[in-house]
Amino acid sequence: MQDLDIVILAAGKGTRMRSQTPKVLHTLAGKPMVQHVLDTAAGLNPTRTHVVIGHGAEQLREALAESAVSFAIQAEQKGTGHAVAQAQPQLGSGNVLVLYGDVPLIRRESLNALLAQVDEQHMGLLTVTLDDPSGYGRIVRNEAGDAVAIVEQKDAVPAQLAITECNTGIMAMTSAQLKRWLPQLSAENAQGEYYLTDVIAMAAKEGIKVCTAQPATAVEVEGVNNRAQMARLERAYQQQLADKLMEQGVALADPARLDIRGKLTCGHDVFIDVGCVFEGEVALGEGVRIGPYCVIKNSTIGAESVIESHSVIEATVAAGMNQIGPYARLRPGTRLAVKAKVGNFVETKNTEVGEGSKINHLSYVGDAHLGKNVNIGAGTITCNYDGANKHRTVIGDDAFIGSNSALVAPVTVGKGATVGAGSTIAKDVSDQALAVTRSRQLEKAGWPRPVKKTN
Repeated sequence: MQDLDIVILAAGKGTRMRSQTPKVLHTLAGKPMVQHVLDTAAGLNPTRTHVVIGHGAEQLREALAESAVSFAIQAEQKGTGHAVAQAQPQLGSGNVLVLYGDVPLIRRESLNALLAQVDEQHMGLLTVTLDDPSGYGRIVRNEAGDAVAIVEQKDAVPAQLAITECNTGIMAMTSAQLKRWLPQLSAENAQGEYYLTDVIAMAAKEGIKVCTAQPATAVEVEGVNNRAQMARLERAYQQQLADKLMEQGVALADPARLDIRGKLTCGHDVFIDVGCVFEGEVALGEGVRIGPYCVIKNSTIGAESVIESHSVIEATVAAGMNQIGPYARLRPGTRLAVKAKVGNFVETKNTEVGEGSKINHLSYVGDAHLGKNVNIGAGTITCNYDGANKHRTVIGDDAFIGSNSALVAPVTVGKGATVGAGSTIAKDVSDQALAVTRSRQLEKAGWPRPVKKTN
């Protein structure tokens, strides 16, 4: 396999983002832009990957601590050529691919096409043709049609400004070529910077052919300099994800109102309504229906389950045919067996809900185990926290918990037991027993209601 170094430039300040966070750490679909680039780069099986950092260097080191990369420091931002030069001592003897941490949607296919053109007599340059090339460096070609130079917009004359073929900044060459050209770069230009793009003219002067390739779509090579561009790329990427889901048979009420911030896998005949957000690893079984404005994170939702609107599901495993919501919150550690129901304004945490059991409304059930066919009445609370420790509540099969009950953990309600409405249960309840702790009702006939005094 050809030795390959990938250099990712990520040292810029990103001042137009107006943020304390380094630009390349701003997230696209829930993942830092630079991580998107790293993931694509990893698909090329590089020998080494180098990230050039500067502004926010420690934040980048921390964010990429688990990535198999080396870092090079660009203490002063003196241009792209200067940035690549900081990684030069770490380069091997094979090919070099230069990428950008703020160009997150670049595809592996485009990069493979570029690398395939590189040898001792050829280098590769990714270009793009734009209707509005404002802000981009222009590709200058000779009469034979060969790329011979890149002129930055601030240095371009009117004839060059009319060119619509633009530089993406992404290029590939041999390590020997790059090491030969970097020392020749000059900062004699309008920006006073060392442009990596100047190596194109050097290649042409040496008789090395600059082979160009173009991406499938322009959005693939679009960079991010401000919040508006970030938002455009977010929507473009989300549309790509939505298109893939629909190709797999997922029904989306409105593809433009879907946000995936991780990995979403779906079975057949899944329906997703508008405004839903999926975070982390989420799997939806066959026939699952998701109502509008739900947030589902790190969850597996079993086949034929229905999640009604405005529910928040986190770290939940549902075995199938469940009903959840509307306005339900299932927190980490919640597990639902087949045909379980968690209704409106119910919160669960670290709780197993048995087959056919129901928590229909207005309840908090935390650190609990519910057996089969349990009915939890409205307003039931498991009192699981004593100020220092969490305690478990265990409710046996076929138990019935009346409305407005408080179960003070640790406590066990036996199989087939009944807890009367309004009870506070602090002791275990035996199987098939009735437990009631209501106060005696007092009635005073003709009692005069207090009347507010007026002046």
